[in-house]
Amino acid sequence: MESTGQIFITKANGEREAFDKDKMILALKNSGVSEAESNRIVGEVEKRLYDGITTRKIYQIAYGLLKKKKSYREAGRYRLKKAIFELGPSGFPFEILVGKLFEYFGYEVKTGQTLQGKCVQHEVDVVAIKPGEQVIVECKFHHDYRGKTNVQVPLYIHSRFRDIKNKWLEDEKYRQLNVREYVVTNSRFTLDAIQFAECAGLELISWDYPKNASLKYFVDQAGFHPITSLHSLNKTQKRMILDEGIVLCRELVQKPDIMRKLGFSEQIVTKVIREAEIMIR
Repeated sequence: MESTGQIFITKANGEREAFDKDKMILALKNSGVSEAESNRIVGEVEKRLYDGITTRKIYQIAYGLLKKKKSYREAGRYRLKKAIFELGPSGFPFEILVGKLFEYFGYEVKTGQTLQGKCVQHEVDVVAIKPGEQVIVECKFHHDYRGKTNVQVPLYIHSRFRDIKNKWLEDEKYRQLNVREYVVTNSRFTLDAIQFAECAGLELISWDYPKNASLKYFVDQAGFHPITSLHSLNKTQKRMILDEGIVLCRELVQKPDIMRKLGFSEQIVTKVIREAEIMIR
């Protein structure tokens, strides 16, 4: 039973839970906001709370306060989850982001590959290679915060990967390789999906799983924040840049002429590059 006088918030999946001040402070601090500023923002958010307020509304309030303070780097990191969801609708920019993360860890990466299995051909989102190791990655992009990757996905993907591995075993040069298989999603996995993957030896990465090897963790570690994190670009401008194959802020800093080619004014180019440089600093 919900306690009298306690504020309950509504999560994206419709569930209600008590507002946790410490959890919000931690999220802000993890985004690079100072402890004093985190406490100040949470204090402001608490003044605007009402029973049943959505987590989305709370996020909007906090994000707005960060922008008001011109804390663009912290604001961009705080909205990382939303920024990754904005890599749709095709999901191809998400595959590029995942490939870039594997490159960061020393792999040679190819995206959108067709591999011959023992039985049939398979389209594979990311193939990552480094000495002694080969990784096959399937990316599952969700457009909805409430979307979850259920057990049917790892079951199907594991079957495809086994067919590819069985073909590779026919070639001597592949037999000594450590072959690993991943499913990466921008959302979450159901419990039975995680249970099957752990049993089958299939590695999973979601927004917050595993705890110290999640998508959020790796993006923060690598500093590979997508251009959709930028406050100085509107949705149309973000889509135009993504369509040019530029996904990361650091890529945009290296190739500012992409925006000039797209017809952006010099004033906007300067503003965007300045914010992008702050994001990757």
